Amino acid sequence: MAEEVLAKKNVLTYEGLRKLEDELEDLKTVKRKEVAKKIAEAREQGDLSENAEYDAAKAEQLEYENRIEEIEQILKYAEVVVEDNVDLGKVSIGCKVKIMDLEYNDEMDFKIVGSTEANSLGGKISNESPVGKALLGHKIGDTVKVDTQSGKLKYKILNIERSK
Repeated sequence: MAEEVLAKKNVLTYEGLRKLEDELEDLKTVKRKEVAKKIAEAREQGDLSENAEYDAAKAEQLEYENRIEEIEQILKYAEVVVEDNVDLGKVSIGCKVKIMDLEYNDEMDFKIVGSTEANSLGGKISNESPVGKALLGHKIGDTVKVDTQSGKLKYKILNIERSK
């Protein structure tokens, strides 16, 4: 009961939800069978105390089971953002935003997502990151100041649109 009270909502886009569901299905139906086969083959080799294949397969099995548990917890507390319903009048989770770094005169595009989906290399920043948090609720034309470890940054919001 206490776990539910302390549980954090996991904000996901529909795309993020589908990715996690697909990964979970793959882990449960494909990866579990593969690792069970590896364990069975390693057992057939005899003495398990000095069997590196067996140890490696058991470690892989533990990794898969931990990931299954992690995904199930994320999905249990998932709050899905319906991107078609996102208010494009302001920056919010599920939208794509184009900003201008005012110091370097550099344009950047980001999709604002929940922390579970964040991937800065993929152009997805978390609503909990300093930049994501600072942009939320602002409109096109607004200048936003962001406090980061490397100092204050200033961004101008150039466009807000639905992510595709």
